[in-house]
Amino acid sequence: MHSWALTCRSWLILTLLAWVAGVLAAPARAGESGLQQQARQFASTSLLATNGTRVEVEVGSLDPRLKLAPCNEIQPYLPANARLWGRTRIGLRCASGPTRWNVFLPVTVKVYAKALVASRALPAGTVIAEADLAQEEVDLAEDSAAALVSPEQAVGRTLDRPVSAGRSLRQTHLKSRQWFAAGETVQVVAQGPGFRVAGAGQALTAGIEGQPVRIRTESGRILTAEAVGERLVEVNP
Repeated sequence: MHSWALTCRSWLILTLLAWVAGVLAAPARAGESGLQQQARQFASTSLLATNGTRVEVEVGSLDPRLKLAPCNEIQPYLPANARLWGRTRIGLRCASGPTRWNVFLPVTVKVYAKALVASRALPAGTVIAEADLAQEEVDLAEDSAAALVSPEQAVGRTLDRPVSAGRSLRQTHLKSRQWFAAGETVQVVAQGPGFRVAGAGQALTAGIEGQPVRIRTESGRILTAEAVGERLVEVNP
């Protein structure tokens, strides 16, 4: 009887200890959840959804082995060279507390909008026709390259690599266009806030879309511009 009483008492003590441990552990779990909520709120506030777009933010978790000291003020921030687009990270630092700390939470930002997708599997070298295209909601942020959103951006262009059916069409899927050859006369445009200057020049190198090109102006000056259209270059002042 005495042994049974001791056993019951021991069981009761262990149960109470487990309950106390659970209560004490709850704030730590809530603190981790709070960090995720702060990161999500920071990302959602920083991202402004425009008409026709839908933004989703997925926040990862910290290494469960990491134990953070209590903190009176936690500040979320965007690390240098990071942007809220696709897979990224958000920093959280303790600005006021007995122990200062700084951690990073993995974040995935998804920005959904209507864009072009391939209506069928398109092999490399395909000259895109309107029948090859469909519009669907896609995650613009799943790829760093710009998504094509209107048929005018794609029809008549040649694919540089294959695209599977239903995949979002990106600028990098298309072969770069050559707007002019070396030796041709081109229009040179320089513009900025409140001004626009245009003149003529001679291309010293071929004008490949999105690539720098060297131009000799009428005064003999050599400058670097960007080929942006048929015999058209732009100079960024």
